[in-house]
Amino acid sequence: MTSDSFTRTIAIDWSGAKGARHRGIAIAEARGVEAPRLVRPGHVWSRSEVADWLVREAEREPTLFGFDFSFAPPIVERGEYLPGEPDVPRTAPEFWAYVERLSDDEDLGAASFLERAHRRHFYFGAADGVKASFMHFRQCDQQLNRMGGRKTASAYDAIGAAQVAKASFAGMRLLHRIADRVTVWPMAPLAPGRSAVVEIYTRIYLRNAGLRGTKLSTRAELNAALAGLGSPPWRGRGALDDHKTDALVTAAGMRAHLEHPRAFDPDGLTDEIAAGEGWTFGIV
Repeated sequence: MTSDSFTRTIAIDWSGAKGARHRGIAIAEARGVEAPRLVRPGHVWSRSEVADWLVREAEREPTLFGFDFSFAPPIVERGEYLPGEPDVPRTAPEFWAYVERLSDDEDLGAASFLERAHRRHFYFGAADGVKASFMHFRQCDQQLNRMGGRKTASAYDAIGAAQVAKASFAGMRLLHRIADRVTVWPMAPLAPGRSAVVEIYTRIYLRNAGLRGTKLSTRAELNAALAGLGSPPWRGRGALDDHKTDALVTAAGMRAHLEHPRAFDPDGLTDEIAAGEGWTFGIV
């Protein structure tokens, strides 16, 4: 697959928060050589609404969508997603169905999975013991760390502003809903003319742009990042926040990364890893 395989890249800054609608969700599109733009910038999205919108857009034209959550917990390191638990699947698509079955939160939320169904596997605070014992990582996370990418959050860490567990497990419910309508890479192979969904991590694209920071809050910072990615500056109006800037930079960063000859054939990605853990688009 090449940059010509997709007419646009779309980045979704995701949220695992409880509730029906989420101000933390932002969506941006980068088409052709145009400046990235926000999609419905004043709208407060629900996760279910994002899923339905994505399927419609995926069928409209071949699009590469990116979500900033872990598509599966690590399994290669320990051989199981939830060691010691019976009847837990061992491939990502089957695990998405498992999360769906054990979650009863509104709007594709998955707090019940973490807080009740499998509470002992997730770190919620000091009462759970030593945090380091919960910090298990996927193979792509470890590779990013070796490259200096500083991916430090674990899918089992469920506390604090930097935690990714709630967003990731809510995201797995979304993937279960859309997987038969759009390709989820690398769990499923890409197909010419078909839209695909990939996992993204904004810090990778900020690093590719030559920046060291993690959050952008001003138009000047955003446009510096876009320039570093070979993109025209953002021409939108209105206030910016880190959700919007993450989506805008990542949409442009995905578009730029499509030019990499190994964008979909990264070093270290095996069939076992693809089926069980997935990979972050941008790690090569």
